[in-house]
Amino acid sequence: MTRLKNLFDEGSGTSTEQLDPVSCVNVENVERLNEKAFSNGDLYVGDFKEILPHSKGKYTWSDGTVYEGDWEAGKMTAPDGSIYEGQWRMNIRHGFGRKKYSNSDVYEGEWKEGVHEGKGRYFWNNGNKYTGNWKRGKMHGRGVMEWVNGDQYNGCWLNGLRHGCGIYQYADGGYYFGTWIRGLKDGKGTFYPAGSKCPSLKKCSISLGYKNGHKSVSSQCSSLNLEEFVVKKPSVKRSLSEKISISGVLRSSGRMSHKTAENSRLSDSGREFIRYNSSGTFSLDSDAGQSEVQENTAVVYEREYMQGVMIKERIRNCTELSKKDEKRTRSHAKETKKSSCVGIFRGKNSYHLMLNLQLGIRYTVGKITPVPKREVRNADFGDRARITMFFPRRGSQFTPLHKSIDFYWKDYCPMVFRNLREMFKLDAAEYMMSICGDDGLTEISSPGKSGSIFYLSHDDKFVIKTLKRSELKVLLKMLPNYYNHVKEYENTLITKFFGLHRITLAGRRKVRFMVMGNMFCTELRIHHRYDLKGSTHGRYTEKDKIHENTTLKDLDLSYEFHMDKSLRKFLFYQIDVDCKFLKSQQIIDYSLLLGLHFRAPKQLNGLLEPPNMMPNIESSPTSHGMITEELLFPSKGLLLVAHEPSSVNTEPGPHIRGKALRAYSLGDKEVDVLVPGTGRLRVQLGVNMPAQANHKLYRDETDSAEVELFEVYDVVLYMGIIDILQEYNAKKKAENACKSVKYDPLSISAVEPELYARRFIGFLQQKVFPELP
Repeated sequence: MTRLKNLFDEGSGTSTEQLDPVSCVNVENVERLNEKAFSNGDLYVGDFKEILPHSKGKYTWSDGTVYEGDWEAGKMTAPDGSIYEGQWRMNIRHGFGRKKYSNSDVYEGEWKEGVHEGKGRYFWNNGNKYTGNWKRGKMHGRGVMEWVNGDQYNGCWLNGLRHGCGIYQYADGGYYFGTWIRGLKDGKGTFYPAGSKCPSLKKCSISLGYKNGHKSVSSQCSSLNLEEFVVKKPSVKRSLSEKISISGVLRSSGRMSHKTAENSRLSDSGREFIRYNSSGTFSLDSDAGQSEVQENTAVVYEREYMQGVMIKERIRNCTELSKKDEKRTRSHAKETKKSSCVGIFRGKNSYHLMLNLQLGIRYTVGKITPVPKREVRNADFGDRARITMFFPRRGSQFTPLHKSIDFYWKDYCPMVFRNLREMFKLDAAEYMMSICGDDGLTEISSPGKSGSIFYLSHDDKFVIKTLKRSELKVLLKMLPNYYNHVKEYENTLITKFFGLHRITLAGRRKVRFMVMGNMFCTELRIHHRYDLKGSTHGRYTEKDKIHENTTLKDLDLSYEFHMDKSLRKFLFYQIDVDCKFLKSQQIIDYSLLLGLHFRAPKQLNGLLEPPNMMPNIESSPTSHGMITEELLFPSKGLLLVAHEPSSVNTEPGPHIRGKALRAYSLGDKEVDVLVPGTGRLRVQLGVNMPAQANHKLYRDETDSAEVELFEVYDVVLYMGIIDILQEYNAKKKAENACKSVKYDPLSISAVEPELYARRFIGFLQQKVFPELP
């Protein structure tokens, strides 16, 4: 304020000749000046109150930055009565700033193009407080919500709702560790009553299977290492938007020192360190009563939820749970040691591999895209259909400078894979942005025994997997027939391949990659995954190794799925066609990857968390980052409706091909499925397929400590045929001969292709998708 006053005092004494005395009018202490110029080149045109800008005015800095709008005693204000103090870009809030809304809510943090974006804190007038990340004006990423009643949630957010992995701590000391989807508990979690001995966050993560920051768990939040959370302070280097002091008083950027900025009130708050306990926070929906049953503090509750409804609970002893977690940790360490690729490319090497892959794909796609579109020729599958390039770290005439290590890049059959991408309407620029964008790739744990490295694109559209040399040879050999099969059958369930590449590192180490469509690219949460081959020998998962994201096997499947008669008919027609193709290529060991999204049973509406049991989140305007509470309680059940092309998502990706399916129950019309809380989804073969899951209960499964509350669920199915690169070669024939002596020949995986296909289809028809009588 003093700086501005001095500036105007100086201007009054030395630049009065620039003012038109006729234009100065005193009305209720508000002077109206047509123009006020300053010696440093700044210019203000507008109304004054005493010496400070007041009412309407326009301020232009010497470098061209402009603010035009409302003023109050030297501060920029909005028509609704809110007051903003901070940085601007042109006429828009951009940078670090503080805004006090007309209802007394306060946001303090980073802005981008006029909305909250980055790190910041929001204080509600009722005492609630959020500290964390924002995106497009909503809570997004990692953050901590503190309610005035003492409850606290520390975890991941998406579009203003709890979404992903997190911890909810109650005011009485109890807490729940688990996952949320769109504000509702969804999936497995553990409730520790008040007084329980709380394990470390790392142990909690491992117990639920959240290793390596798995993207399917954390969504937009890759880790929850609950370290000090810091709100970034403004940089010492001043941008052109920092011509106004943080207290809202006009200043010249050339005279604004670092010391001055540090002494400002907002900058001080920006430098604060907010420290939180390792136990995040939040209140168990239907657990309010249980929080009182705390006599035995050694007891914990393992629970499973669907859309906020608890469907399963197991009472465990703390000691028992701790031993179980330790066993899982040791098991995970052993699995990592066995994984050849994972062992070699760990840590920094994995980062270099990822960066090399992005550089190579960007180069290849950029090189092949300008080539005129044409049909694939036989030569496009040949040995000469390769693009090779050396990428030195210092860059070259054809390659950019980069921060990785020197490597050689090879791209196989670029024209073939370009045409495959175009079949799925994948634009070259969008494809590169998905894989090579700033958000990068996420490494995910390997679900199988191959030891392959898996990467997931930031938009979940693509999975990148390392290949063995033998698998590369098989894919190149079958590629012409694969291309024709995918082109002819748009509903094929076989894995969609979009690229095949090789990186050669120092020491001649070669790493081969293939880019595939992600079968589980959906906004719905995949609760369970199954890898189904139809064989039984060794096709189960040890209980101690089962966690939230485990891909289960044939003998682990405890459901059978009933679907519309026409949907089932189309499904098995395509499975039969695809198996004939694989049989013709002498392929075995393939499997059906099945993903299940469960809906809470319809009769459970009364068991949902009542609104007054949830921490009260005020429904502020969406620009304040919150969403109204009623959206947290959608109705249940699935509904088939007639297909409307204009009402469903047609975004390019692995699911864009394939016609909408016809349902017998709707008069053989093409259908969509309405999913409460999500919207209308197009029903395709292997994508968004509605069904009813019937839980098969066995006598030897009964456990007095575990209660399965329901037996029938509505589900949405996602499926595809994967692992199609294993030939029935001499090695597999020898394996068949050896295992047939020790085990039932029909139970082993390594059998000749004709028998494998017949057994695979029979298992799916009889055990997984049985026909209704």
